[in-house]
Amino acid sequence: MSTKPTTTEFEWTELDQRAVDTVRVLAMDSVQKVGNGHPGTAMSLAPAAYVLFQKLMRHDPADADWTGRDRFVLSAGHSSLTLYIQLFLAGYGLELDDLKAFRTWGSKTPGHPEYGHTTGVETTTGPLGQGVANAVGMAMAARYERGLFDPDAAQGSSPFDHYIYAIAGDGCLQEGISAEASSLAGHQKLGNLIMLWDDNHISIEGDTETAISEDTVKRYEAYGWHVQRVAPKENGDLDAEALFRAIEAAKAVTDKPSFIAMRSIIAWPAPHAQNTEAAHGSALGEEEVAATKRVLGFDPEKHFEVTDEVLAHTRGALDRGRDAKKEWEKSFAAWRTASPERAAEFDRIAATELPEGWEDHLPVFETGKPVATRAASGKVLHALGAVIPELWGGSADLAGSNNTTIDKTSSFLPEGNPLPEADPYGRTIHFGIREHSMAAEMNGIALHGNTRIYGGTFLVFSDYMRNAVRLSALMHLPVTYVWTHDSIGLGEDGPTHQPVEHLASLRAIPGLNIVRPADANETALAWREILKRYTKKFGVGAPHGLALTRQGVPTYPANEDTAKGGYVLFDAEGGEPQVVLIGTGSEVQLAVEAREQLQAAGVPTRVVSMPCVEWFEQQDQEYRDSVLPPSVKARVAVEAGIGLTWHRFVGDAGRIVSLEHFGASADGKVLFREFGFTADAVAAAARESLEAAAR
Repeated sequence: MSTKPTTTEFEWTELDQRAVDTVRVLAMDSVQKVGNGHPGTAMSLAPAAYVLFQKLMRHDPADADWTGRDRFVLSAGHSSLTLYIQLFLAGYGLELDDLKAFRTWGSKTPGHPEYGHTTGVETTTGPLGQGVANAVGMAMAARYERGLFDPDAAQGSSPFDHYIYAIAGDGCLQEGISAEASSLAGHQKLGNLIMLWDDNHISIEGDTETAISEDTVKRYEAYGWHVQRVAPKENGDLDAEALFRAIEAAKAVTDKPSFIAMRSIIAWPAPHAQNTEAAHGSALGEEEVAATKRVLGFDPEKHFEVTDEVLAHTRGALDRGRDAKKEWEKSFAAWRTASPERAAEFDRIAATELPEGWEDHLPVFETGKPVATRAASGKVLHALGAVIPELWGGSADLAGSNNTTIDKTSSFLPEGNPLPEADPYGRTIHFGIREHSMAAEMNGIALHGNTRIYGGTFLVFSDYMRNAVRLSALMHLPVTYVWTHDSIGLGEDGPTHQPVEHLASLRAIPGLNIVRPADANETALAWREILKRYTKKFGVGAPHGLALTRQGVPTYPANEDTAKGGYVLFDAEGGEPQVVLIGTGSEVQLAVEAREQLQAAGVPTRVVSMPCVEWFEQQDQEYRDSVLPPSVKARVAVEAGIGLTWHRFVGDAGRIVSLEHFGASADGKVLFREFGFTADAVAAAARESLEAAAR
């Protein structure tokens, strides 16, 4: 990012205008062909998207993953054609047939942009406001990346300096998540973030006066953003030159994120559909499409009309991208020569490899000593923070409870922050009490690349985060959620803070791995496995949620099979097991105590610790059968939450010791006793299961 005012001249030819109008025609035709979609916003935003992709952004369509590229986030994901058509015109690999296949089975152009599905799509968007927070996370990651590799470079001189651009709509800015994220962005003074607001005054229910009357620009001023408003041209179209100059002015402001309000008319210039809610989410109809083509000077009888001249003009982005990348590579090569150690670190991190010998730094905990798994997790982070510089994170204002402070002397805070630990490249992030945006910002950080991110709060507050967590799984992102206070065992804070349904609910999200360690050693081994899985060598990634205790739990000998998700912690004595007790988290100790009772009564009993159901189910059948022998029908699962997870593991003769109601305010030990989470209850359930299995 340059601190100097730009001298770039704005050029706009008849061919540029024809290309923008072609965008509008393609948006109408794509929606009309499939019969559903969102044409209006793509039509009105055509000049803005074109200016970004053809005039301003540093990007190379031939290398969509280039480290030095600017990022573009379409938070208003319903207007996916805004992005798809620019990717087609610029040469990212989409072709006209892909636009013709819009929103159909197997196409590269699904209804909302999907990361990993379409080249050039930086994040999956659709749930409104998520993209705003993703963009904030990307801007944070860009600053941290600069701190890892080139912290001493002058502003605007580093190969790691780049911009994050986002387009948000009215819906995005009404969602609370965008308020959370925008507040943090202003606090962090993210001068590498530029957000364009499509101020079209239309939502599904009509004029936005139905729901909102605040001054959004002043709101962003209050957040600490640099704000500008771009008026439309007299005919109602977006003013491309005014927008270009506003973005260039925003780039010159390096100590604030920038907010540009663009007053637009949805579906401009459709004669009857413009400025109507119908144009937001419905095909315009054949007559209106034809009428609009006439207004734009296109043949109404032709569909998906793109002239060779227009396409050759816009595919010039390939040449410009190649030249921009070559210029960047010169800067990158000079940096590598000047900073060989940091260059070696960059190569390692970019390859998602971990430092040699990092596992030797993992703590091993003394057997028998009670340790809260949240405390064990904190010790792991302290130990690994010293050797894995790309690992960073924090919490939603609960660092002392979550044990997520990786470095107390180094907080990710901008220059000018008065706190003594403030460092623009700091290790510990203070997300504030903003759980929802924290999760989506973590997604943005992971999407940006070259760092490893974690973030914490109480497990019960994962409800606030759920939509972003679901998107983590949908995108296969390597993010780690540290959720502490994982059961009624947290005690006196009562049912509002005691998770009951959360573990089963989160396990229901496809692709999300929930890890609930039994003790301190399982916690350390779980962190090790999570970090190993966040490598390209492992294959498709997945987010992880660590569910950790507030209360101390007994420490057992470390077992390498923790990484398999389930293993035999204590096997039966005196013969083959007659009953298997499956425990997870803090309830494993109850299974261990119940085993002692059953063994004393002459019942050979196996205890299985299952910290991660998902990891266990990824193992081959032979291993799973070795842990849970099919011949042993008597089984008990115990977990202080609803029992939905466990029916498939215990079978018809099995029993589940679970909690099918909310908790209460009392000491955790009292609650476990009063709600039937005791060794006696587990042993009794085992005897019932033995009787059922014998029938």
